Amino acid sequence: MTTADPVVFAVFNEIGIIDQLAQARLAKVLPDGLLVPHFTLLNHLVRVGDGRSPVDIARAFQITKGAVTNTLQRLESRGLVRLAPDPDDGRAKRVFLTPAGRAARERCIEAVADLFADIHGPLGDGPFAAALPFLRDLRQRLDKARD
Repeated sequence: MTTADPVVFAVFNEIGIIDQLAQARLAKVLPDGLLVPHFTLLNHLVRVGDGRSPVDIARAFQITKGAVTNTLQRLESRGLVRLAPDPDDGRAKRVFLTPAGRAARERCIEAVADLFADIHGPLGDGPFAAALPFLRDLRQRLDKARD
């Protein structure tokens, strides 16, 4: 990045680099043999609620339904999610977290807290809390502006 780059580019560039570094760190400590996409999907279901269709999940992550189906199959085989018929469309499925899935997500959150203690400790909650309103607003604006 140069000083001539627009500030909006600089912000998204930093977010992208932070995401890469955080995911690489996260992949090393996820419990129970979970992969980052597995944790991300479990976390998404906790955040937005159960009963989403694979198509809804694929749209949310902006990935193919096939990629979601693969991840769901892996999670279902481990008992972390349950797929049920959609009551409104017999051909479609709905995804529900199992108690084991919720517990796995909680173990991941604990691992993340420990993982980032070396960064969080010296900075404290203040900078993180101060950044959250901007980051949430940015995420919501990007979400609304999707194709």
